Amino acid sequence: MNKKNLEDIEPYRAGKPIEELKREMALEEEIVKMASNENPLGPSPKALVSIRDNLETINYYPDAECFYLKKALEKKWRLGSDYFVIGNGSDEILMLTAVTFLEEGDEAITGWPSFLIYPLVIKKFGGKVISVPLKDFRFNLAAISKRITDKTKLIFIANPNNPTGTIISQKEADEFLNEVPEKILVIFDEAYGEFVDSLDYPKTVDFVKKRRNVLMLRSFSKSYGLAGLRIGYGIGSKEIIAYLNRMREPFNVNRLAQIAATAALGDSEFLARSNKVIKEGRAYLYQSLKERGINYVPSMTNFILIEVPMAGQIVFEELLKSGLIVRSMKEYDLENYIRLSIGTPKQNKRFIKALDKLLSKNQIVDNK
Repeated sequence: MNKKNLEDIEPYRAGKPIEELKREMALEEEIVKMASNENPLGPSPKALVSIRDNLETINYYPDAECFYLKKALEKKWRLGSDYFVIGNGSDEILMLTAVTFLEEGDEAITGWPSFLIYPLVIKKFGGKVISVPLKDFRFNLAAISKRITDKTKLIFIANPNNPTGTIISQKEADEFLNEVPEKILVIFDEAYGEFVDSLDYPKTVDFVKKRRNVLMLRSFSKSYGLAGLRIGYGIGSKEIIAYLNRMREPFNVNRLAQIAATAALGDSEFLARSNKVIKEGRAYLYQSLKERGINYVPSMTNFILIEVPMAGQIVFEELLKSGLIVRSMKEYDLENYIRLSIGTPKQNKRFIKALDKLLSKNQIVDNK
């Protein structure tokens, strides 16, 4: 890494926090954040209980090996503990992957638009970003295959993709991996995997069992509602995981995060309730958008990419005045889109009401 690499990096801009909006806008009404794909139900109740029961133990360092969390993951995925790496969010594992396997001048391929962290970590460690445009808002694996060269070291695939909410199928993944040389590590980022109910969704863990060059990432931030604790994990071959663990900081995941994540894995009732709220909310928003003639990208996640009849940045700014935080897609080169996190029924209705007000205001301006 050199200073030139750092100069070329555009810092990641996270969604606007509720506290910041309160300061900026001085709004008296309740502020609803529908921008960062957080769980609208809050955290797993079992995770909350486990945190409360262990608050008085935070004077001790966390378990550097995350023993109990790995034991719970072993049961879930039917793999030994040496197939897992635990990170301070799956973002940290992306960073570990880049610092471990990329050298100055190496190439890493991903789709665009996709998760903004991919190009950031590639550039940070001296790699060259090869961006392949999506096709119909989905990762174009055939086009990615054609961009592989002798310099390619990593391929990042968000499945489901953020910000489009689309997936690649089992067949597509099978055919793609058969074409990728084994020296290239393919990272399947499945941060939203728990929301997917399609029979076409790849069984990525089977790729891990059969191949040495696949790394699968999962997160506790979304379905389990633990975004504020920052914890995620990777599943890969014993060789890949061993390399990542050599680069990992010894106490990278805090004590309460480990305890909460372990409890959350056993909270199947909360996971089912979260998925039900998202599925029903998605159907309501689809119908409401259709009735208003507004296009959207069908999603497998807890968010929807929406095409709006004006600049997405303007919609973002106008909705802020109504106490609603959504995500402008300007950074993703999707000027006329916003990304909306699916909320509770009350929150979803409030968004549609605010959107109606904005559309009516825009119609009046257009008529003038």
